[in-house]
Amino acid sequence: MTSTEQELLSEIRDALPGVDASMLVLETQGGLPGAFPVSELATAAIASAGLAAARLSGASEVTVDRQLASTWFGMTLDPIGWELPPVWDAVSGDYSTLDGWIRIHANAPRHRAAALTVLGVTESAEAVRAAVSRWTGADLEDAVVEAGGCAAVMKTADEWAHSLGGRAVSRQPVIEWRDLHSGAEERAWGTPTRPLAGVRVLDLTRVLAGPVATRFLALLGADVVRIDPPEWNEGVIPEVMLGKRSARLDLTTDAGRAAFVGLLASADAIVHGYRFGALEDLGFGLWKRQAIRPGLVDVTLDAYGWYGPLSLRRGFDSLIQMSTGIAHAGMITTGADKPVPLPVQANDQATGYLMAAALLSALACRRETGTGRAARLSLARTAQLLLDRPGAGEHGGFDRPRSELFADEVEDTAWGPARRIRVPLSIDGVTFAASGARALGGDEPRWA
Repeated sequence: MTSTEQELLSEIRDALPGVDASMLVLETQGGLPGAFPVSELATAAIASAGLAAARLSGASEVTVDRQLASTWFGMTLDPIGWELPPVWDAVSGDYSTLDGWIRIHANAPRHRAAALTVLGVTESAEAVRAAVSRWTGADLEDAVVEAGGCAAVMKTADEWAHSLGGRAVSRQPVIEWRDLHSGAEERAWGTPTRPLAGVRVLDLTRVLAGPVATRFLALLGADVVRIDPPEWNEGVIPEVMLGKRSARLDLTTDAGRAAFVGLLASADAIVHGYRFGALEDLGFGLWKRQAIRPGLVDVTLDAYGWYGPLSLRRGFDSLIQMSTGIAHAGMITTGADKPVPLPVQANDQATGYLMAAALLSALACRRETGTGRAARLSLARTAQLLLDRPGAGEHGGFDRPRSELFADEVEDTAWGPARRIRVPLSIDGVTFAASGARALGGDEPRWA
């Protein structure tokens, strides 16, 4: 284990009560290129989830392969005879302004419409580029956000650290905990080989951190039901729907709300990434959820942290990298003339595994005490783990070619056969297995 991995794991472990790192073995070699220790963060985050799972299974050893962990922070699925959907729409991207750079995130139709309305152009990257060039970055960011869209000006790490938003995030814990209600007598769940067998997880998350968390839980045997509004879709569904089922509900209708309450009442945990206050506005705030299901484990994330001037702002990993100075550091390190992001969506991915670790830790606590717990995380606070360690880590690449990393089995997905990278984690006695990825909305809103 490298010193950077030790530091990251120590900081993460401090946020996870009951996790024992003495059983951890890290197979370390090489690393992804870049200005920050992304591969070391990958091993530390995945290790934390593995150690939390080992607490439930009673395992005595947890091993993480750094190259596989780094690869799982990217794309794990290779289609056989078909193509993955595009990750980005035509408008999302980095654009030059009058005084710097801005990133517009427009994958969601409503976010795209907001940006195009502010700019007064049609859906064309060329038209957007020309329009953006006539704005200052701060004015355009404010206008797009005010219109309900998503955008972020590129800052330096120093500018972020001294901003009100950056100072607020730096004061927040990696995982913020809160004890909730005691629940009914615990149902029997879990086995040494499948520690989450019988655990019911309600998934109200979107691309990417939340779906990464619930994918990991499904691999450990959890019954994960993902809920999406009508017509919602996203390009990474084949990547993140491994082992899950999916239903569509409109929570603004009586029928949708009733079905949601039915699921929630018998859930063990909920994972959600709604913008701060959104579930409260729908009538399903934290204490309402506890009233429906006392003792519910409640894990949530947001983009820019839970306090400070940016806490209500919509955001995604690519925007966080611009706001916090990560993309600027990449530009300086490589000598480029434009923003250079991390080689993978590391803040999303790491936050996902930390969410999974928090949920596993909270389940262990509830099994021992009968009390539910809530955990809150944010992409920006996870990014701070990297920002605190500029230049650290190994960046020389890996020895094994990607072709040697795949599992032997062919995965039967809803889009066709595919091969998936081997799970980067092994836990003594635990079996990682899940049904193939499936499309959104193909299931009834009920538990298996």
